[in-house]
Amino acid sequence: MSINRVVISGNLTRDPELRRTQSGMAIMSFGVAVNDRRRNQQTGEWEDYANFIDCTMFGNRAESLSNYLSKGTKVAIEGKLRWSQWERDGQKRSKIEVIVDELEFMSSRDRQGGGSYQGGGYQGGGYQGDNGGYQQPSVAPASAPVINTSSTVYDDDIPF
Repeated sequence: MSINRVVISGNLTRDPELRRTQSGMAIMSFGVAVNDRRRNQQTGEWEDYANFIDCTMFGNRAESLSNYLSKGTKVAIEGKLRWSQWERDGQKRSKIEVIVDELEFMSSRDRQGGGSYQGGGYQGGGYQGDNGGYQQPSVAPASAPVINTSSTVYDDDIPF
């Protein structure tokens, strides 16, 4: 049995790029910087080192979320790793990327200079099939997760 799952959190390194396949499926690509802490052997101090991870998301959710993501947005991502190989100018190239299944906002957009979602839960627009496009509703959809940031979590609340 093989398991291919990855969970990361970090900040977007660039604005997402949205494109479409010939059949019309949306593909959103973006990068995430994830810090790794290591102790410097010479100074003994802990230092952060950035890992830059390419991410790709497909479908209607990718198109919707592309309107709410921007460089610097802090997100948590769950997905799977995919290895790709191609040839350019006679040289073989390869990369590993995360194919995103779930994406959650980790900080409010207000701290980053405007926006319409708050507290970490996606409350953005949904597909409006009759008018041929996407529109942001004035209220969050009923199925959108809403995170209560005012409550406090105690050790007794954690089940393990």
